[in-house]
Amino acid sequence: MSIIQLEPIAALATAPGIGAIAVLRVSGEGAITLTNRIFRGKDLTVQASHTAHFGTIRQPDGSIIDEVLATVFRGPRSFTKEDVVEISCHGSEFIIQQILRRLTQEGVRLARPGEFTQRAFLNGQFDLVQAEAVADLIASDSDASHRAALTQLRGGFSKQLKELRQQLIDFVALVELELDFGEEDVEFAQRDRLRQLMLDIRRVLHPLIESFSVGNAIKNGVPTVIVGKPNAGKSTLLNALLNEEKAIVSDIPGTTRDIIEDELFINGIRFRLIDTAGLRQATDQIEAIGIERTQQKMRDAALIIYLFDAQFIFPHDLQTAISEMKDSGKPYLLVGNKLDTLTTGRRQELEDVAIEPIVWISAARHAGIDTLKEALSLRVRTDAAVQTGSAVVTNARHYEHLTGTDDALAHATKGLDAGVTPDWLAMDLRIALQHLGELTGEITTDDLLDSIFSKFCIGK
Repeated sequence: MSIIQLEPIAALATAPGIGAIAVLRVSGEGAITLTNRIFRGKDLTVQASHTAHFGTIRQPDGSIIDEVLATVFRGPRSFTKEDVVEISCHGSEFIIQQILRRLTQEGVRLARPGEFTQRAFLNGQFDLVQAEAVADLIASDSDASHRAALTQLRGGFSKQLKELRQQLIDFVALVELELDFGEEDVEFAQRDRLRQLMLDIRRVLHPLIESFSVGNAIKNGVPTVIVGKPNAGKSTLLNALLNEEKAIVSDIPGTTRDIIEDELFINGIRFRLIDTAGLRQATDQIEAIGIERTQQKMRDAALIIYLFDAQFIFPHDLQTAISEMKDSGKPYLLVGNKLDTLTTGRRQELEDVAIEPIVWISAARHAGIDTLKEALSLRVRTDAAVQTGSAVVTNARHYEHLTGTDDALAHATKGLDAGVTPDWLAMDLRIALQHLGELTGEITTDDLLDSIFSKFCIGK
């Protein structure tokens, strides 16, 4: 692939704000020459790639803006595959703006969001899935999301899909060739081999499609709702999990009227904990609104913690709660609070009724909280998937194209079994190819690229 050297662009590559060091990135045709015009030190235009040089950035009148370190990267051995200079200066907002101003005076344009990564993609540094992983890697805020993004950046599933797509392209070409000999009843594309290829592709697709629920939780956090009767200890549990006084705790039933949310990291997974109003018959309009919000949060949740007061709950009430949790279709944990008040017989009675495991805690005494955290981690089961280095789909766009490919191949397989004509078969295969091509970026539009890279930070 030939390297495209586009007009030079520049932007702050480090986070905005005052800091010890800031890095400005310049990339594009003439980037080294243009930077050299404002740099006083060694002549950057004759320096080897991947070398750093101390000097100063100066105003047109020769006055010094700052002492800097200029690092030269010659294309194609750079992130964008263009000529690149990275200027490390002091992290003063004034200094940053003055250097950017000097660069624009020499003909450098300020970069748009994600434009450096977009140029890297256009120059074949990586495919579109890997390019999007750059943004995910920057935004990763947990061990799991970091590993998932890193796996994607290293190729993830896209390389395998590109190879399978090429094989499918070869078969589509043969099927369409048959259309030119429609009256001669010839078969260039061997149907058994085509069926096996479609089966092989779908075997790759299915684990990726199924991983999206895990991947979405890794990327965005697991919405985890704490529900139960009033005074079960929901707010106390939230405080115990967070190890801070986040929610107001009171013996008065119905204290929590609104939704309280915070985040907790367990084994590299981000949980979005949501404390809710107690589930009961509302006594006033405000409480009724709170309970309705609780029910909505339960519908939106990825995981439900059903907390009950082990001292006062009746066995049939526990059975009813378990039945409601099962009907919700959501993963849930049964958590019995006030363990310190339980007799052995009472605990056994509730465990016999529940049949399934109960996590026993005393939220007020912080007893059993570590056990609950481990149970939450195991219930989500994201860690094992990511620890193995398996590719996990975290992007809704990827999921959409993977399912679109699978649907098209499933339809093509049914058509193959039914003996459809080559034109109908080719149509389904072209739809599958379109989805795979848009997924990896082999088929793109300007609108698609603008939409993807506009979500990046300016200097990336």
